[in-house]
Amino acid sequence: MRVATPRLDDAQRRARLVLRHRLTAAERTDDVVRIADDLVALHSTDPVTVYLSAAARMATPSLDALDTALYSDRTLLRHHAMRRTLWVFGHGHARLAHHAATVDVAAVQHRNLLAQLAAGGVDDPAGWLGAARAQVHELLVAEGPMPARQVGLRLPEIAATSVPIGPGVHPGHARVLLVMGFEGQVLRARPTGTWINGQYRWAAAQDWVPGGVGADLDRRTGAAGLARAYLRAFGPATRDDLKWWAGWTVAVTKAALDDVGAVEVTLGGDTGGGTGWVLPDDVDDVPDPGPSVALLPGLDPTTMGWKARGFHLDPAITGQMFDRNGNGGPAVWVDGRIAGGWVQRRDGEIAVRMLADVGAEARDAVDAAAHALGGLLGDVRFSVRFPAPMQAQLLA
Repeated sequence: MRVATPRLDDAQRRARLVLRHRLTAAERTDDVVRIADDLVALHSTDPVTVYLSAAARMATPSLDALDTALYSDRTLLRHHAMRRTLWVFGHGHARLAHHAATVDVAAVQHRNLLAQLAAGGVDDPAGWLGAARAQVHELLVAEGPMPARQVGLRLPEIAATSVPIGPGVHPGHARVLLVMGFEGQVLRARPTGTWINGQYRWAAAQDWVPGGVGADLDRRTGAAGLARAYLRAFGPATRDDLKWWAGWTVAVTKAALDDVGAVEVTLGGDTGGGTGWVLPDDVDDVPDPGPSVALLPGLDPTTMGWKARGFHLDPAITGQMFDRNGNGGPAVWVDGRIAGGWVQRRDGEIAVRMLADVGAEARDAVDAAAHALGGLLGDVRFSVRFPAPMQAQLLA
């Protein structure tokens, strides 16, 4: 007899989102590594996202807590992984993501650099790259983290090698650092400016992570581990959700779901159904989390966690919250839905625009959250790298 497929409706998906992504006060924690792990990782394409994503989920919001974890305790690290995006991971998820996603990108970058060196007139590209890699690594181990510019000054022969890319040329040391970063040999350390700056010092990975992010792990095991972490945080999710989020092929996605024993469930409710996947021990309903409000930054992991967002986002407002490339802007979340957007104005005010009627009580909570965020930022002013279309109106 065929066993009935479990059903998880939109309300249940939103309840899971609120609880597992710590959007309700009862679930907040000051353990920033746990926050990152619960979301698999924090987006770091925009450096502001990392800090504000964590702060929105902290019991006592703090910007210093991220600095401590990233640069003092070194319990969090930055690394390129899924979809060639820069992320902040705990060590365990960094290793999984490296083998499940980054190694493929690293191989392409390595081949490209060899071809570019040959086009630039280097007689032995592989030999040149091997020697340059060794010199950069030796320098960082001996003297500690330093910006790319300083690496170039200390290794002028490498810097003087021109690498043609498109219509322009790049200094050799910058491309070597990039490839070494993808390969997990070097990592981005403290920024050269304040926490909102996206220019980082480089550090030898062995000094930052015991064993390095490239510790032995086969690709399929890494993919299964990453899929398991994703489903724990974002399940139920469709196969296309996981494929898009991880940047995998259909074959890799299917194998990863098979390897974790993912269970098929029926999605239903406001969005009309479909098929999703959960971990085998995760088919039961979770309790109602109660009311929740959170102001999440642009590219927050929750906003960017699914390709199909109908269960938490009214399609009528998608064009106001996401740009043409699918980048989500700063969002106001109420009870597991995107209900509006926000922006920091030049005077520091956090201005909010609601796109859904959430009721007076929730609107008061949104205003309180905006006030608290303004207080947390203090004199810091930042602009969003991938603003939502609606933000221009808020800034006007």
